[in-house]
Amino acid sequence: MAPRTGLSARIELVVSEEDTAEAFGSGSVPVLATPRIIALCEEASCLAIDGHLPEGRTSVAKRLQFDHLVPVGIGGTVWAEATLDRIEGRRLVFTLSVSEGGGLVAAGKLVRVVVDRDDFLANVR
Repeated sequence: MAPRTGLSARIELVVSEEDTAEAFGSGSVPVLATPRIIALCEEASCLAIDGHLPEGRTSVAKRLQFDHLVPVGIGGTVWAEATLDRIEGRRLVFTLSVSEGGGLVAAGKLVRVVVDRDDFLANVR
């Protein structure tokens, strides 16, 4: 089964101390860290295409455009959603959004590239 536009996945996260900017070393405030949000969005994009790539293929992140708009504190709940909007050869273009009860927290675009897993790992330095 090949990937197709419209595939999407949504992941929920209750923010804990381990998810904060302080814990990630990306800031000095106890709010949801931007790197953690990005990881959550990447996880959602992988989940969206899970089971839709040929045997021996995987995808890797190539480009990210991202805006972190609103801080979320410990105990807050966010939902990250990734939707496959375009397929350009091996390039898969996702729209990303992260929301919580009060609205949009972050948004962006992610480009993943489909690669042969063994060939990719053979080039690791």
